Amino acid sequence: MVKDSMLYPLFFEPDYKKRVWGGTSLQDKLNKKIPYEHTGESWEIACHDNGNSTIRNGVLAGKTLKEVLLSHGDEIIGHPMNINDKFPLLIKFIDAKDKLSVQVHPEDEYAIHVENGELGKSEAWYILHAKTGAKLIAGLRDGVSKEDFVKALNEGCLEDVLNEVEVKAGDVIDIPAGLVHAIEDGILLAEIQQNSDTTYRVYDWNRIGLDGNMRELHVEKSLDVIDFEGKHSKEIAEGLSIKDGKNEIIYYVANSYFSLEKIVLKETIKQKTENNYHIYICVAGKGKVFHNSKEYPFALGDSFMLPAALGEYMLDGQAELIKTYVPNSREDVVQILQKQGYTLEAINDKVRGVKQ
Repeated sequence: MVKDSMLYPLFFEPDYKKRVWGGTSLQDKLNKKIPYEHTGESWEIACHDNGNSTIRNGVLAGKTLKEVLLSHGDEIIGHPMNINDKFPLLIKFIDAKDKLSVQVHPEDEYAIHVENGELGKSEAWYILHAKTGAKLIAGLRDGVSKEDFVKALNEGCLEDVLNEVEVKAGDVIDIPAGLVHAIEDGILLAEIQQNSDTTYRVYDWNRIGLDGNMRELHVEKSLDVIDFEGKHSKEIAEGLSIKDGKNEIIYYVANSYFSLEKIVLKETIKQKTENNYHIYICVAGKGKVFHNSKEYPFALGDSFMLPAALGEYMLDGQAELIKTYVPNSREDVVQILQKQGYTLEAINDKVRGVKQ
């Protein structure tokens, strides 16, 4: 067993997933060594029955995140873990060479009851690359009822009731449980989500899977959980920015499951875990993490975690980093932004999830 004092910034090798809609952008744009021509996902930081990432650096190299959590869960997470506790987050890259299915995820209560204790799934996307005119499906068009949706589905014209959003590199969109959605073709993105693999496909473009068969649909379950009331925002998150020297921190999403922030790194910045782990995804440039008189380089495509027990650390370089963690409370983010002079109205309007 590794002593607590020997914990350090953890870098990961992903678990790659073959998908009918996948391509080679993870290799072409993020320099990853993909195993399949149709590599659709890399589970960057994962501890799930359907996928586990592996630590690549230091004395813990070669161990899965699951193995390390069993021995050091309290120090990594920041609070006591029981043997049956799940790691809260799942971090992915997604390469949509072709369209993904039109799908929806349930909330926790429904999933726990219907999916044998599995969690629901809220997520958020950061767009790394998008072809000109690339679009996502996010929610339904205004005024579409459940009856309208079913009619369109049965008549083969579901596209007529779906809300499309054009996206470009740097955009962030929040996808809470219940919001019907799809990633369309020509998009590479990073996904932060609850640690769940529960997905209900409602429509799959009449596509044949890699096994030569039509892929399974979950229409009845989808209709149970889709937000037909329009309570979720369908717009790109604008975010709110604060300055830290020459650096910029932009807050996009803050809900009870995760925060999504972007650090535009131009000079050294100090951070502190404060009894909570921090996860980073490098989406541009390169730099270094400094902790305990040691440095750990990172570059485009790297994903790494600062265990809760580490305390203070520094980031340096010329890079753009997505930062995520589970807020001790949603008010943590609100208080930070209020200290910068933002009103609660502005925060609720531009940082997704704080009103939930």
